[in-house]
Amino acid sequence: MKNKIWYVIGVMSGTSLDGVDLVYTKFIKDNEYSFEILKTETVNYSEKWKKLLIEAFNYSGEKLVKLNVDYGNLLGDLINKFIHKNNIKKIDFIASHGHTIFHQPEKNYTLQIGNGAEITAETKIKLICDFRIQDVALGGQGAPLVPIGDQHLFNDYRYCLNLGGFSNISFDKDGERVAFDICPVNIVMNHYTRKIGKEFDDGGKMASGGILNNNLLSELNNLPFYKDDKPKSLGYEFIADTVIPIIDKYNLPIKDILRTFIEHVAIQLADVLNRNSIMMKVNKVLITGGGAFNDFLIKRLKSLTSVNVIIPDKEIIDFKEALIFAFLGVLKDQNEVNCLKSVTGARKDHSSGVVYEF
Repeated sequence: MKNKIWYVIGVMSGTSLDGVDLVYTKFIKDNEYSFEILKTETVNYSEKWKKLLIEAFNYSGEKLVKLNVDYGNLLGDLINKFIHKNNIKKIDFIASHGHTIFHQPEKNYTLQIGNGAEITAETKIKLICDFRIQDVALGGQGAPLVPIGDQHLFNDYRYCLNLGGFSNISFDKDGERVAFDICPVNIVMNHYTRKIGKEFDDGGKMASGGILNNNLLSELNNLPFYKDDKPKSLGYEFIADTVIPIIDKYNLPIKDILRTFIEHVAIQLADVLNRNSIMMKVNKVLITGGGAFNDFLIKRLKSLTSVNVIIPDKEIIDFKEALIFAFLGVLKDQNEVNCLKSVTGARKDHSSGVVYEF
């Protein structure tokens, strides 16, 4: 079989609002898929855009429609600048995740803004986007979608664990890929550090100096979400309606909130890893996402599990999600499966995404 090569720009914005990740990647298919990351950049959001994206959860329909268009223009402009800055000549297409505003698959809807038509008009390049909506229409969670990339591109690891706004994990079990969201991570911790003028708790230093509140810890650990075994995913609604109100009623210092929440996250992660461990030498977990830089969180996790924790190089930590959404675009471009029913609970495996040609 002749090799097939794609040059793709992947674009990702996470719920923790740390910026837009852009990755220029070369994919090669020779029986199996492989990749080479060529260029990367994270563009931080301005205070104006952070405010808009946080407030969008409460917008009227008209304001949200306009934001969708404006955000598409923003992404198109950022992509053009990325292309020009890196003198990129060869691009088969762009694959954009967009930014999630609503995610309620149990009510049959999910919304990632970043209007695809606007991005295509701005960049004059083919675009693949809206990877989640078809899966939700087919009865799935529309998330997580990264596991298909884990399966093809990172199959040297027993587990692939992402610690972003939310934590999610994927691994093979009984001959199929399974994956699910575990718990919130950075989306909650960053909410509290911003109250004292910090974007995040660097290395978990503030948390490490805090006092563990066992009552709050117990209440968080006993949330019904953690006892539900069906395919499940998390959205901002869970944070706004459930997690933050629980934390706020304790009226704790920020460092105590961070200390307690890190313990909660470590317990939830370790529970999943320990329950699904298998007796084999290569029981490795690849950890990516911003939480991989939280040394205190990683220390607490290691103390609660015996699996072999692997922290890869910074480029993989920072850009793995953008890389995999670029890969989802490759699969869609070939009409290959990029959404797994074993992961999302949809009625069937399918090739998801909306294509805009220029």
